[in-house]
Amino acid sequence: MMGNTKEGRASALLPILVFLLIFLGSGYITGDFYSMPAIAAFLIALLVAFVQNRQLCFADKIRLAAEGVGNENIITMCLIFLAAGAFTGAVKAAGGVDSTVNLGLSILPSNVAVAGLFLIGCFISISMGTSVGTITALAPIAVGISQKTGFSMAICAGAVVGGAMFGDNLSMISDTTIAAVKTQGCEMKDKFRENFLIVLPAAIVTILLFLVLGRNAAFQLKGELTFNIFRVLPYLVVLIGALAGVNVFIVLIAGTVLSLIAGVGTGAFGLGDMFTHVGEGIMGMYDITVISIIVASIVALVKEYGGIDFILSFIRKRISGERGGELGIAALALLVDICTANNTVAIVMSGPIAKEISDDFGVTSRRSASLLDMFSSMGQGLIPYGAQLLAAATLTGLTPFEIIPYCFYPLLMGVSGLVFIFIKKRTRE
Repeated sequence: MMGNTKEGRASALLPILVFLLIFLGSGYITGDFYSMPAIAAFLIALLVAFVQNRQLCFADKIRLAAEGVGNENIITMCLIFLAAGAFTGAVKAAGGVDSTVNLGLSILPSNVAVAGLFLIGCFISISMGTSVGTITALAPIAVGISQKTGFSMAICAGAVVGGAMFGDNLSMISDTTIAAVKTQGCEMKDKFRENFLIVLPAAIVTILLFLVLGRNAAFQLKGELTFNIFRVLPYLVVLIGALAGVNVFIVLIAGTVLSLIAGVGTGAFGLGDMFTHVGEGIMGMYDITVISIIVASIVALVKEYGGIDFILSFIRKRISGERGGELGIAALALLVDICTANNTVAIVMSGPIAKEISDDFGVTSRRSASLLDMFSSMGQGLIPYGAQLLAAATLTGLTPFEIIPYCFYPLLMGVSGLVFIFIKKRTRE
């Protein structure tokens, strides 16, 4: 079949090209890059994939798509998405977000307010696993600090976005981490350790930059910063359990149960409302779950038609050795994210190709997962039409272009990733 052709076929990539043209084209025409739901664009791309290749009958194409969706990694990834949604819904309803934010702010010295915003964003995002949720929680605080200190609103917003992208990239329950790990076939704890060592210098430099920018600031927050340690506990359990290597399903279920107990025990919601909040959290993950299923179908057909072989052949001719493979994976993740404006979708789409590259050029699975996550998150934290910057801009009254110059962390994360690619010792080239 065509999928076995070594050189592959460029025409097999037509469904992906159609998706990009529809998704980006609608954004340019309307001025709103979210006017076209990603799922609608992907469904049109899937239809194109089914129309292609007359050598296969429709029943065979359905079988191939089903095999792609039925892959163990895809099913596991979808189930983890839903479990993470249950935890997010429960802990948010229990007041865990507010308590965690207030706990951090209550111990902030005034001259490290902006750096503190970044650090709190790191903690919340790595605990929650969602960058947009972190921005939504912290942006109002950033506005208050800016107003009380006279500090640039854009600097405060940049600190929040940077902290949010830290956890988006590293959190054990982030959909990007889940997608990267499952598409590359490595353990979460191994990917975290590899990833953390690479981005740590970027985080340290970011903190130093914000300390320098905020060294002359002083502020006093009015009102009482109330928090309840029992509402923060589920975050700590999930974070510590995940880092300790406990099965992700057990960690998420434990966090969800603790959140429900904390919510009922502290009066955040009644006993009868527990599963309503859990259900709302799960529904919030429906989009990415369905998108993962559709993308798995498209990738299966594109691969069968020779599209993956074509991309791999194109990359192989331009790179060599382990370092070249790592650069190829990094470029792939960044470019796909710029095109899709969604780092999770970018990882799901480019993951199978990255896996082929890593196998061919001797890149470890934990390394390829880290590169996928880092460089797609880098793009997501810098593109003005991404959900993260749009959310930050909306909540602070700024434009994304005013915030981007202060998004130090996403940019430094990419720089740090490139440095580690070039300084890593190679056993073979």
